[in-house]
Amino acid sequence: MPSTIWSGAISFGLVTIPIKVISAVEDRSIHFHQVHIDDMGRVRTRKVCDIDGEAVSQEEIGKGYELTKDQTIPVTDEELDQMPLPTAKAIEIAAFVDADTIDPVRIGDSYYLAADGQVAAKPYTLLRRALERSDKVAIAKFAWHNRERLGLLRVRDNVIVLHAMRWPDEIRDPSELAPKEPELDEKEIEQAVQLADSMTIDDISGFRDAYRDALEELIEAKSEGKEPAQPAEGEEQQPGQVVDLMAALNASVKRAKEARGESGEHATVHEMKPRKEAAAKKTAKKAPAKKPAARKATTKKTAAKKSAGRKPRSA
Repeated sequence: MPSTIWSGAISFGLVTIPIKVISAVEDRSIHFHQVHIDDMGRVRTRKVCDIDGEAVSQEEIGKGYELTKDQTIPVTDEELDQMPLPTAKAIEIAAFVDADTIDPVRIGDSYYLAADGQVAAKPYTLLRRALERSDKVAIAKFAWHNRERLGLLRVRDNVIVLHAMRWPDEIRDPSELAPKEPELDEKEIEQAVQLADSMTIDDISGFRDAYRDALEELIEAKSEGKEPAQPAEGEEQQPGQVVDLMAALNASVKRAKEARGESGEHATVHEMKPRKEAAAKKTAKKAPAKKPAARKATTKKTAAKKSAGRKPRSA
């Protein structure tokens, strides 16, 4: 059983549900130490005071808020503990909302909430079933590490999950980042949708961290004194490379279908026919090309007249 991060209660109206908080995820990344290359000795990070240059122990380190470059205000742990935090030992449900109204950008780390003891089983199950039947999620407030946070409660596999959320004023406005709308042909949009359809799957549990797998193989080979295997060369597209959008979409659809074991024969979108206006313009531009033939006929008539007007040479 994973270790408990925090224990307290869920406050649901007048209902109190004792719970334990357990991280819903685990870090599977491979971590490295900083070492001295010559002898593989560990390189440690020392905390040094920038005024006297002396190393400082953990007991001598406190908190300070930089008011200006020349003035720092000290804040003690005791002062922080005395701050009014009504949610210090409770996850207080404030409201219920439809799940599809939550912007995913606001959702952060995830935690499982386990019922703390048999006495919590009934109210815990009551809240879980209320969330399931209403198809809603709960918005709650809670406080960890002397900071009040916003959270979201939902159900996953009969367990209540707490998602940490960003406060509304912590989300940047992305409107100024959107590019100016380019002109898109309907065929291009349809092909992009076809590509999305061809890449649609029902289960994403098969995804693996290929980089971590390769890193584990590298470490295993080196630990056994073997030569690490050379990585397979992959296709790379140069950054900033301009591509034919329709050709790229066609190739992507074909590749996605082949990867799924489907035939890629019908994946190609034929070249788009020019619009009527564009076709009319091209026809209008090509019309003058017939004039040289008229000039050629005129030249022949002129030559004939000149020939007829000439006097016959004397014998």
